[in-house]
Amino acid sequence: MYTYEYPRPALTVDCIIFGLGENSLKVLLIERADEPFKGMWALPGGFVDMDETIDDAARRELEEETGIKGMFMEQLYTFGDVNRDPRGRVVSVAYYALVNLSEYNVKPGSDARRAEWHEVNQLPPLAFDHALIFETALKRLKGKVRYQPIGFELLPEKFALSQLQRVYELILNKELDKRNFRKKILGMGLLIELPERQKGVSHRAAKLYKFDKAKYRQLEAEGFMFEI
Repeated sequence: MYTYEYPRPALTVDCIIFGLGENSLKVLLIERADEPFKGMWALPGGFVDMDETIDDAARRELEEETGIKGMFMEQLYTFGDVNRDPRGRVVSVAYYALVNLSEYNVKPGSDARRAEWHEVNQLPPLAFDHALIFETALKRLKGKVRYQPIGFELLPEKFALSQLQRVYELILNKELDKRNFRKKILGMGLLIELPERQKGVSHRAAKLYKFDKAKYRQLEAEGFMFEI
């Protein structure tokens, strides 16, 4: 039987799930039920089983600890600081996603006391090196939303320009000039103006638009660069 000459580190996954609410950007955390760091808040995650892929492990751990399943997550980065886990040599592969809060109900699972959304600007102390993982994911998200049209995925099929601008302001955590934002987004030619206006609003009803996914894919293939 073959034996490895070198010791093998353990492998874990961590999931950074950003949720967009009406007035804030949040991240999903679990309260740890076991040591180490029992009672502290952490990102959902856990050890990779010997018979599963890393992607499968991320989906399984997210479902086990928060009840969320079927979500697409993108691989973020691998964290391998020697002393990042007091249990021994552990390397973690982090995944992240951006979702609409209204579409997901979270519930604590196997080794989590609680699973809750926390505002990104008011996070409690986090276990392990999860503060570093979170900051890395937030930086990636703020960069990606500027050069890929992921913001449209958080809106209803028909939306007003003010709703779209609000999505970007919440993610980037800053106010955007209304005139410049509208000029830039309309100038891309990726929105379909609809013969409809908002309904059931207290203010003046705004025009509604749709994101033209087919046109974006065509332009992207031709070298078009989306940029906010």
